[in-house]
Amino acid sequence: MPFTSARRFLSFTAAVATVLAFGTASARAGEIYTGLGIPGVGLGYAQPLSERFTLRGDLYTLGSRGKSTVESGINYDGRYKLQRAALLADWFPFAGSFRFTGGAAFNTYRIALDANGAGGTLTIGDRTYATTAADGLKVEVKFPNTTPYVGVGWGHRMGSGLRFSADIGAALGRATVSATPRGQLASQPDIQANLDKELADLRDGVGKVRAVPQLSIGLGYGF
Repeated sequence: MPFTSARRFLSFTAAVATVLAFGTASARAGEIYTGLGIPGVGLGYAQPLSERFTLRGDLYTLGSRGKSTVESGINYDGRYKLQRAALLADWFPFAGSFRFTGGAAFNTYRIALDANGAGGTLTIGDRTYATTAADGLKVEVKFPNTTPYVGVGWGHRMGSGLRFSADIGAALGRATVSATPRGQLASQPDIQANLDKELADLRDGVGKVRAVPQLSIGLGYGF
């Protein structure tokens, strides 16, 4: 895990721990935990309020990375950033560790694709445009910044010592696609119509994405 991501993990966890601990007058044991799965590697803090309820905050990340790709015949340099934080409430309706979970997810799920016009031409939709290095096209696929989270899971109930957990759920929202031309491309009178044609399939596919799943297992320690 990159040093910057690890530092953000620790800062976020410390802040959540302070807030949750301040709101619990009794000396119930809190739990620091790690997770692995979808959507990445995670770190969090859980504060039981009673035998039935726990409040949690965590952050999961796959970091950011770059990759070249081809979409609809256009060569893009891609940058991907996949990370989400969450504030969650767990309800244990039965005697065991099974729980229902709800809360808010704060997402940074973004794919940025950039096509540079230095090659001399870019074919967008039905037209091939003459380009220079100052021209280009940026396409961004983005999941909403704040969404509800719902799920089920096991663990994070009141207790001390080594603790195991698991989560099955999803952050609910709809991804969007935007395209921004630059340079002389932006002033072409037919550019928007050709962008719409170029990105039609991508927008149709992204429109079907209405949730980012979570499927993870965790290990923690309760104090």
